[in-house]
Amino acid sequence: MSNKEAEEILNTINKSISLGQGNIFQLRKDFEELYLKFSSKQELDIKSQNVSDISGFKICAKNAQNDRIILFFHGGSFTAGSTKDHLDLCGKLSHASGFCVFSIDYRLAPEHKFPDAVEDCLMSYLWLLKQGIEPYQIVIVGISAGGTLALSTLLSLRDNGVELPKAVVCMSPVVDMLFEGHSVVTNKGKDWITQEMLEKSRKVYLKGNNLTQPLASPVYADLHGLPPIMIQAGSHELLLDDIIKFYEKAVDSDIEVTFELWKDMFHNFQIFSSSIEEGQNAIDSAGIYIRKMLSL
Repeated sequence: MSNKEAEEILNTINKSISLGQGNIFQLRKDFEELYLKFSSKQELDIKSQNVSDISGFKICAKNAQNDRIILFFHGGSFTAGSTKDHLDLCGKLSHASGFCVFSIDYRLAPEHKFPDAVEDCLMSYLWLLKQGIEPYQIVIVGISAGGTLALSTLLSLRDNGVELPKAVVCMSPVVDMLFEGHSVVTNKGKDWITQEMLEKSRKVYLKGNNLTQPLASPVYADLHGLPPIMIQAGSHELLLDDIIKFYEKAVDSDIEVTFELWKDMFHNFQIFSSSIEEGQNAIDSAGIYIRKMLSL
């Protein structure tokens, strides 16, 4: 896709959402409407399967297998988002991998405090194990804030002595709440998120908690012993340098890491796959990776 096409889509996004202003309820409404605007029509089998008081949904594309599972954590700056507005991505991941997706609507800030969302994600993994699914039959996938929660879940599982999933896929993860990477400056105006948005979401989510604690900023964690990780990022992301920093630390920690950098792409470009070819290609690549991992 050309820079011009990318700019046109960015303009559409920027006109559709008020992430930098308004109250939390308007943010959630704008966020949902934006993501649904870019959704495609898919034939999906969707079943509600709650985890305690947390809403959960099993999403299967046609002919998807049930003997392996993708545990999915949505994005939304820890303050917005749901399975509903990520349903298109979940369906496409199921189709690309050949396996069903289980997505949860973890608790959001500001109604709930850190680390409630992490605990919900951890609980969803343990719930799958109680259903008879083995760790080697699970790949965790998260996008944006969900990518952060995917890594936080890994750290929590490891530190509690629980067997880890087969692999993890992180799309545009938020890995450092300090937001000190130089790309915050160099990619300003190339991404649809802004430094102001990042700082507002951080304030609402962490509410004065230590910004560098591992469950909030995985780049500061001890990464030894984690399973294989795939990371996807766009070259125009504000958070690119932070993501690269995490990737390099994972490599230094002897983690098997696959890093894909998508030229001219912005934050969460996979969500807009119905309009961006690179978004669909990235989903297909993640699907191939997941299928490979769950077939080992």
